[in-house]
Amino acid sequence: MRTLSEKLRYTERGQDRVKVPSFSEIEYALTELGLDPTKCVLRNGTPTSLGRKLLGYFAFRSDVLTNTVQHQLMTADEAREVFLSLQRDKTHDVPLPMNKQKAAKRQPAFFTGIVNMLVARGLNGAKCDYSPRQLTTVSRSGSVLRTLSRRLDGAFPAAVNPVAVWEIKEYYYTTTFGSRVADGVYETLLDGMELLDLRKNEGIHVSHYLMVDAYQTWWCQGKSYLCRMMDMLHMGYVDEILFGREAIDRLPALAAEWLELSKEPIIQIR
Repeated sequence: MRTLSEKLRYTERGQDRVKVPSFSEIEYALTELGLDPTKCVLRNGTPTSLGRKLLGYFAFRSDVLTNTVQHQLMTADEAREVFLSLQRDKTHDVPLPMNKQKAAKRQPAFFTGIVNMLVARGLNGAKCDYSPRQLTTVSRSGSVLRTLSRRLDGAFPAAVNPVAVWEIKEYYYTTTFGSRVADGVYETLLDGMELLDLRKNEGIHVSHYLMVDAYQTWWCQGKSYLCRMMDMLHMGYVDEILFGREAIDRLPALAAEWLELSKEPIIQIR
């Protein structure tokens, strides 16, 4: 998927949707790259099983991103409205940090605040680390099994032996899709690889979530990175991605699930 998407581009110029290539384009791309096109398309033009799976996934990815995700992403003004509404009804004390912008763009970090308030609602006041200032660590019998490379944006119940961890990517006021925004996606990929390794080799599953918002940044400028997120999800590097408004209904339910899991002994998956 990465090879073909890079060669054929993630989007068509002038079209407000994610690209779905044809079998002939797939054949052309593989040939141009010096790869065997018959793995996907036979010489008589008949698609192989792999070719059909690829095209099916291209179509699925385009449909979900274009017709669902696009409409879940919020503008800064829309996120502000949701933030203020939740703040008026806030029943639990959670951090509501400011963004890192300056002057007129200096505002509350709307989506981070939204996530924090919704998680608190689902946890019903249970302890949670909404801004871990240490690396996520998983241990067994007093010995460290894994320490992740980066600090994450949230962990329940704590950064040590968490049930769930999450990353938040909100970029409402960026005017260009710069390397800092792109790096946010790759950071989550790194976290996911480490957590998947933990699950495969130690049998411990820490639920891993990505929370994303900002219509202008992700849909208007960063469709290719939305594709990368969708691929990351289907490669098993995140358990779930919540886009914008999707968090409003989904997060309290997820947090309630984490709370129940935290009451159970750790189950070793083998």
